[in-house]
Amino acid sequence: MKTVREELASNPEIRTSMERPQTCNLLLLLVLFLLVSDEFVLGAHASLSSTSMANAHPKAANSSRNYYLRRSQFPKGFLFGAATSAYQHEGATWEDGRRPSIWDAYAHANPGKIKDGSTGDVGSDSYHLYKDDIALAKSLGLNTFRFSLSWSRILPRGKLSGGINQKGLQHYNNVINEILAQGLTPFLSLVHMDSPQCLDDEYGGFLSNRIVTDFRDYVDLCFKEYGDRVKYWITINEPFTVAKGGYYAGDLAPGRCTSHGNFTCDEGESGTEPYFVGHNLLLAHATAVQLYKQKYQATQKGFIGMAMNVDWYVPMTSSGRDKSAARDALDYNFGWFMEPLYRGDYPESMKQYVGGRLPRFSKQQSKLIRNSFDFIGINYYTARYVKALDLSANRHLVLPESHAAVTLIDDKGKPIGPLTAAEWMAIYPRGLCDLLLHIKNTYQNPLIYITENGVPDAGNYTYPPLVAPPNDNLRASSIRDHLSFLRRAMRMGVNVKGYIVWSLLDGFELGEGYKTKFGLFYVDVKDPSVRIPKMSAIWYRKFLTGH
Repeated sequence: MKTVREELASNPEIRTSMERPQTCNLLLLLVLFLLVSDEFVLGAHASLSSTSMANAHPKAANSSRNYYLRRSQFPKGFLFGAATSAYQHEGATWEDGRRPSIWDAYAHANPGKIKDGSTGDVGSDSYHLYKDDIALAKSLGLNTFRFSLSWSRILPRGKLSGGINQKGLQHYNNVINEILAQGLTPFLSLVHMDSPQCLDDEYGGFLSNRIVTDFRDYVDLCFKEYGDRVKYWITINEPFTVAKGGYYAGDLAPGRCTSHGNFTCDEGESGTEPYFVGHNLLLAHATAVQLYKQKYQATQKGFIGMAMNVDWYVPMTSSGRDKSAARDALDYNFGWFMEPLYRGDYPESMKQYVGGRLPRFSKQQSKLIRNSFDFIGINYYTARYVKALDLSANRHLVLPESHAAVTLIDDKGKPIGPLTAAEWMAIYPRGLCDLLLHIKNTYQNPLIYITENGVPDAGNYTYPPLVAPPNDNLRASSIRDHLSFLRRAMRMGVNVKGYIVWSLLDGFELGEGYKTKFGLFYVDVKDPSVRIPKMSAIWYRKFLTGH
């Protein structure tokens, strides 16, 4: 069999299809999968237990045993997928009646806060190329495809009273129909950190409880329009990221904070606003769930939940203070939203430290929020060491970093796992298993979907033209080891029924721009029509299809 380089050199048609992929040439792109699967199979069996873990802390060794992982080892009906999101991948930000989201406004107004100064105006041009993208998802052997709606594409003025954009509404009908036509299950997020800018201008967006009504009207329209075909709904993606990044650090949209340390903002109050935003996110979520259950679920027979980004926290030492600090960090990162969903109130540690700055739920609100989910979505990327600090030093900024040193590196300079192209992330697959067992034991083993898991790379590929798939063996190995630890958690009784990679395609990463890339498929922002499988895509396909 020819090597990939030999095949490309002798077959200009394949190389042309790589440089100018169109729907009609998609089959040629898939041929490349078959050509490279054997040549680059090493990535399918590589494990983080080898050289990539050489510099990791010995206590944090987190790789599974190196055995051949097969799809058949997971239950029948288990969902395997990949994800995109509207602002990060669609592009076409001013086309067909769409108006700005908070991320459009933030990225254009604050290029210095995006690492490469870019915006999501282009993304991966999925608005125009969605059929190609869904076909690529199918080619991997996936059975689900996660994507998000653009609220400001469907309701350009944010409100139902401001008018429905029929072109936007129809676009997502087309996307959903194409997903189903390819034999995939739609897994749909109603808002992925990109609420309409006009609502921010009018009343502060999620700073105001007025958004609960507007969100209810928006999701009501979506349930009515798409619910006959969509069976998995995520109300809100990553509420912790929205509250912390947007209103504590100010390094994500809408960019509000009290200027302190490395954080500089024109307006905001880091000590209070994150908690108001978190409160309103929970109320908006619960109101949407109540609406779905009362009006639609009996006939549409779907499932609804929230997707939360969760880090795992490892005490720096075996001291009681470090263990307590690690528990508190998890309370803020995860319990902030999970405790209200499960018990109807915030964690006791949050109430103790935040005090009067933490809003209170009325009895009616507590009842509304408690058990407002069919499933929990978990976005898991990394783990961190935690070391307790003197609480008196910085009490007014109460988030995990306020009470403890939360870091990827221990006191001896050893990382918790292999470092990545993103400064906030190291690879720690064992943390996924530990987290899932914590959820099982603390929250009566709810239904869970891993709604995001992935690894960034620096995107330093030679193009044009690529003569071999981009080498991202670290991503392939990471996916493999996370799946291994996921399977271990399932054997211990955790109720997980799906795993979704972030992301299908390189796109605009929030805060990073196009500097770091999470895609299974390479996309060149200068020519976003290009989609080229990376070695991780080849591994994922081999795992899912056996070839």
